[in-house]
Amino acid sequence: MSIPIYIVDAFAGRPFQGNPAAICPLEAPAEAGWMQSVAAEMNLSETAFLVPREGGSFGLRWFTPAVEVDLCGHATLASAHLLWEQTLAPADEPIRFETRSGLLTCSRRGEKIELDFPAEPPAPVPSMPELSAALGAEPISVGRNRFDLIAEFASEADVLALRPDYGLLGAIPARGTIATARSADPRFDFVSRFFAPAVGVNEDPVCGSAHCCLGPFWGEKLKKTEMLGHQISARGGIIGVRLNGRRVALSGTAVTVLSGRLTA
Repeated sequence: MSIPIYIVDAFAGRPFQGNPAAICPLEAPAEAGWMQSVAAEMNLSETAFLVPREGGSFGLRWFTPAVEVDLCGHATLASAHLLWEQTLAPADEPIRFETRSGLLTCSRRGEKIELDFPAEPPAPVPSMPELSAALGAEPISVGRNRFDLIAEFASEADVLALRPDYGLLGAIPARGTIATARSADPRFDFVSRFFAPAVGVNEDPVCGSAHCCLGPFWGEKLKKTEMLGHQISARGGIIGVRLNGRRVALSGTAVTVLSGRLTA
């Protein structure tokens, strides 16, 4: 067996920035256990598997090193980038992905790729002492959606200073925790970090699906429908966010940094 596999840096303007995703184009559906083993071998926050379907769409599934997940932004962006780059999809048409979160589309917008994703606004929740203990700091507000918790802090410096206890954080029943604050840099509207030890990713370098929550959250606070988010992980990444009712358009660029073949 010999199957192509690539690593693409998503939400990145040049190699070794943003969030690396492994992308594996398949000719036919694969067994879930094998895909999970490949994701564990790649040991990136997500590995994406693509299968062409009738009508020109693609089946798309995402795996962390530990579990399959329902929604992933950066690996979707990376998948679209790769399909166009490898001429596996028409250059002048949007790409349609059939996923566990329904139909997702990616379109070219100049040099950027725009993802049409579901909005996932958070609802406020009472104070969570266990979250404060896990983050090592007290947020000024906490909310949650069907995936994640979101913890707002008073400043960008507070978010940068977080040193979570990943054991405690992973014990909280949520996919992950978004830490966020207004940006200290006038080029950006807000900053964030994303921690997901419960699904095998202590800190995700740049999380697209977290911006499905961050967009509605900051849109309401800032009274904006178009924003620019800066994920302030060690690698860092920039995500454009545009609110459209129950949908969120996320935009960014990507670059392929590695190509190879799986032999097992």
